[in-house]
Amino acid sequence: MHTTPPPARRLRLGLPRRMFSQVLLMQMAVAAGVAVLATGLFLAPLSHLLDDQAMRRALAIAQSTAAQPQIAEDLRSTRPTPDGPVQVAAERIRKASGAEYVVVLNLRHVRWSHRDPTLVGKVVSTDPGKALAGQEVMEIDSGTLGRSARGKVPLRDAHGRIIGAVSVGIEYATVRTRLIHAIPGLFAYAGAALAIGALVAYPISRRVQRQTRDLAFSDIAALLAEREAMLHGIREGVVALDRAGRVRLLNDEARRLLGIGDEAVGRSLDEALGEGRTTDVLAGRVTGTDLLTVCGHRVLVANRMPTDDGGAVATLRDRTELERLGRELDSTRGLTDALRAQDHEHANRLHILLGLLELEMYDDAAEFIGEVVGDHRATAEQVTEKIHDPLLAALLVGKATVAGERGVALWIADHTLLPDRLIDPQGLATIVGNLVDNALDAVAGTPHARVEVDLRAEGRTAVLSVRDTGPGIPAERRELVFTDGWSTKEPPAHGKRGIGLSLVRRLAERQGGSARVGEAHGGGAEFVVVLPEALEESGPSRPGTATRAAPGIAASGRPASEGTADGLSPRPS
Repeated sequence: MHTTPPPARRLRLGLPRRMFSQVLLMQMAVAAGVAVLATGLFLAPLSHLLDDQAMRRALAIAQSTAAQPQIAEDLRSTRPTPDGPVQVAAERIRKASGAEYVVVLNLRHVRWSHRDPTLVGKVVSTDPGKALAGQEVMEIDSGTLGRSARGKVPLRDAHGRIIGAVSVGIEYATVRTRLIHAIPGLFAYAGAALAIGALVAYPISRRVQRQTRDLAFSDIAALLAEREAMLHGIREGVVALDRAGRVRLLNDEARRLLGIGDEAVGRSLDEALGEGRTTDVLAGRVTGTDLLTVCGHRVLVANRMPTDDGGAVATLRDRTELERLGRELDSTRGLTDALRAQDHEHANRLHILLGLLELEMYDDAAEFIGEVVGDHRATAEQVTEKIHDPLLAALLVGKATVAGERGVALWIADHTLLPDRLIDPQGLATIVGNLVDNALDAVAGTPHARVEVDLRAEGRTAVLSVRDTGPGIPAERRELVFTDGWSTKEPPAHGKRGIGLSLVRRLAERQGGSARVGEAHGGGAEFVVVLPEALEESGPSRPGTATRAAPGIAASGRPASEGTADGLSPRPS
């Protein structure tokens, strides 16, 4: 069976993978390129400079030769011979000046002198027309002796008439030789510059190697691509800060949770988010793990991790839904306990009713039933007479049931009156529910426990007061209670405490209002929330709406051990 051998692996040539080697090679290549470029830029003008100097020198020799009147006189009076006076004088000048040749010629282009005596008396090989026309010429040209730098001037007699020309040439090889001799020195300087560049490049490459952990460029590019995909793909907010506390990176989830955009990059947290607990947590001014903060209407859990360069990376998780579900669970548990107690009380009432019927005390049985039904109706009517919004009325009846189960008297203040014109009844219900729950927790287990709720309208402004007979809040801690995550109570099973009062203040401030806490008359704490423009201007209140809801509300009531049937006690006058 014939098998095909595997193809041989081809050797791949290219840059090394190590960052140090790549940076060093690139820096060496840049230094070498700069050295070669500088050498070329220097040699090009140097060649032109040397050519110009040679041509000017040839022209100067020709001018000095033509300035000798004896040569002009001999040109007119003698014939062109190898040993004539013009030849002798020209050779003397040639040898003294180091020129390649000194040629004197007449108007017919016939040489009277030349370096090669055999050419004396013959016509020149290049056109001397410009010099015979009275011009001085500098050029690089080729003649019988090869390429040379030439200078040509007219030769004049004593009366200034042109009788010939003088042509002087300097061997071009001499110019090139000077250029060639200059090249080694230039390359020596270029080599020295390259060596200095290599010495400087080495520590720079080492520093880059340490900072990049000797990763290749391809590895860094892959890490950046993976980082972008990871940051924008996870469902946690990520905020990266530099050592100065400026934002240098935000992923999509952080933008959504914090309500900021790319304009925050490069700015400090105070500028991007403003003052508040969220800014303090992200900036590291508040330390700890799983720190709770409220940003807008969201409950966030923040963690902060310092980085090696002095900056930090903060992560944010959205716990808004979890907190809502936790509170619903607490409410459900409270309702379950209330229903369990109500079932117990209902069983007791049935036992009483059964005993009255067995004793044939029918009139007493009918009176007992009337009292029970009347208590339920009185409880619902007491609330709906003062709280015309059905949502708030139902909430307070339910809280009264819970309060009665916990042995707490829940009072509605005598002057409480809230019309059914609320713009945001759900927001106010959240505020009332949180404050009442907080008050019930504060008075739990205390003798003669009592919570009083006061809701009234002042024009379009709604004012809420919740007072309790608990231990109260010290003056130095009255602002701390509105801080995210701050609480004096044990956390529930589903999570941490310290969110309710913070949400109360946030909801109040979002509507342009305020929330504060002080000392209640007779001891305990008093929370006051003011909500400007919380009620509509249109029409009078609609008490009938809440009244129609009363039977359903009464159905959830339960007699308490003290006060009226559902633990909702009238405020004594």
